[in-house]
Amino acid sequence: MIYLSWFSFPDIEREYSFTMGLKRTCYDTFYPFQVLSKHGLVRLDFEPITILYGGNGSGKTTALNVIGEKLRLSRDTLYNRTNFFEDYTDMCDYELELSVPEDSRIITSDDVFDFILNLRSINDGINEKREDLFQEYLDSKYSTFQMRSLDDYEKLKKVSMAKRQTQSRYIRNNLMDNVREHSNGESAFLYFSDKIKENGLYLLDEPENSLSPEKQQELLRFIEDSTRFFGCQFIIATHSPFLLSMRGAKIYDMDEEPVDVKRWTELANVRAYYDFFKKHEREFE
Repeated sequence: MIYLSWFSFPDIEREYSFTMGLKRTCYDTFYPFQVLSKHGLVRLDFEPITILYGGNGSGKTTALNVIGEKLRLSRDTLYNRTNFFEDYTDMCDYELELSVPEDSRIITSDDVFDFILNLRSINDGINEKREDLFQEYLDSKYSTFQMRSLDDYEKLKKVSMAKRQTQSRYIRNNLMDNVREHSNGESAFLYFSDKIKENGLYLLDEPENSLSPEKQQELLRFIEDSTRFFGCQFIIATHSPFLLSMRGAKIYDMDEEPVDVKRWTELANVRAYYDFFKKHEREFE
């Protein structure tokens, strides 16, 4: 499925005209100006799966943020949005083949990290409350408490419950289960599977972060299936060799000047892995 057909960015001449026309001199950066144009990127044409490959500073994250901002996609965490972001996105253009579905969104590694940290915080709170409940159970079970007024009713219920139940059942009935039943990688994968619905446009910024090689391959299959069977379109910024190998993906090499389309086996990062394992091939036999 293709919702977003193409997206264009201002070229270096148009950017230069804008920045030179500014009378304000108190800014030390015009970001996102002078990032993508530096690599000669003025237009992206999209397939059901399009990948932006490149190292730090290549502009792949900037491109996703600009597209997400222009299309007003939902997102969970803030990003580096300067005073010039609106000026820049006003100069961008795009074409849709179909209207962007409501559930479409941009998902960044910060979103995933925040989700994992929130789970940890919740679990820490649960574990602390569990310790309090252990003591509450003991105090209630062996209490000689007598109800003297209606104000004591809640206390009476706890004493009665403690005397009727084992410690473990008392804790379970008064405390939600520990939220974190998974590793960080499993929790990260659950975040993607929860946020990505049927029929949507999804921008993923380095989704491999927090994922083991096995989970990256599981995410690869999930994305391929979501594209093939469930009407989704993906634009992904990554340098993971696993995700770069996705069938039918169109890959823009953001490290090239100008930006060029390449096969995944031609990319420098992938070739580095290949050469390394080729060198040590005998050790695997």
